[in-house]
Amino acid sequence: MSIKNVRLEVMNFLEKNIDTFVDNYLIPVEKIWQPSDLLPDSESETFMEDVKELREYAKELPYDFWVVLVGDTVTEEALPTYESWLMDVEGVDQKEEGNGWGKWIRHWTGEENRHGDLLNKYLYLSGRVNMREVEITTHHLLNDGFDPGTDRDPYKNFVFTSFQELATYISHNRVAQLAKKYGDHKLSKICRLIAGDEMRHHHAYTEFVDRIFKVDPSEMLLAFHYMMKRKIVMPANLIRESGGKMGDAFELFSDSAQRIGVYTAHDYIDIMKKLIDKWQIEKLNNLTDEAEKARDYLIKLPDRMTRIADRMVIQSEPHIFKWVRPALIK
Repeated sequence: MSIKNVRLEVMNFLEKNIDTFVDNYLIPVEKIWQPSDLLPDSESETFMEDVKELREYAKELPYDFWVVLVGDTVTEEALPTYESWLMDVEGVDQKEEGNGWGKWIRHWTGEENRHGDLLNKYLYLSGRVNMREVEITTHHLLNDGFDPGTDRDPYKNFVFTSFQELATYISHNRVAQLAKKYGDHKLSKICRLIAGDEMRHHHAYTEFVDRIFKVDPSEMLLAFHYMMKRKIVMPANLIRESGGKMGDAFELFSDSAQRIGVYTAHDYIDIMKKLIDKWQIEKLNNLTDEAEKARDYLIKLPDRMTRIADRMVIQSEPHIFKWVRPALIK
């Protein structure tokens, strides 16, 4: 049987329990929070006063913080790209009636969609950013697309989502901690709730991979090795400003995130270690020779990458983005 056919067989096997995943890792629409729960109520008599209060707290947040918050918002708003990419994975069929994977992805998308809606409205009300420039960046990111290097392979895609959901949890959670430090408890709550969603999604995707390891360990390990050797690209890696070239703003945005400790090279390595431990890579049995070599590479990789990360130098002065002009922060 070909590798592709084996993957389809495994996807069909996992699909039998997809409703359990939906029930365990996602929250029903009527019960989960919605963006309007966390923002000033436009129907309220106190709406203008509530917005004024939001804007006053926003004035205390520093420049790099706003750059990171814009980058996180744009990343979340590019959701249509991520849904269309996942819908093209082998074993997923959005047209076929009763296809469980299509159901999972649509429900996952429904939860994720709230994040961009909420952050976008917060940015608009804050008065701290140039919203037209933010919107142009989002428009470009959707136009430019996204290629995480996974092809249509479900094994590689689930490694990517396992990694990326934990990375977004870390980013949103750290932003929540910083907002709290500067006294903006409402923004802190917003980012903490978004982080909570990301952590649930991370647990779901790591469980998908864990179950694949139980039935097809060598090929799953090779897929994990492939993604770690290639390196996980962030969903916003093609981000640009107006008039810029595809991807030319990503490293500058990443520098802001590293300067304030929201997401660093060491966080990337820590995620890798957590996945190696979660999937018990060192305890896998009955591997092919190729998979054994892949395991050896993976076990040694965090230490190798740590030595590189320790030598990294981050530019001390921030890039001045069109999204967040210093004059808007004063």
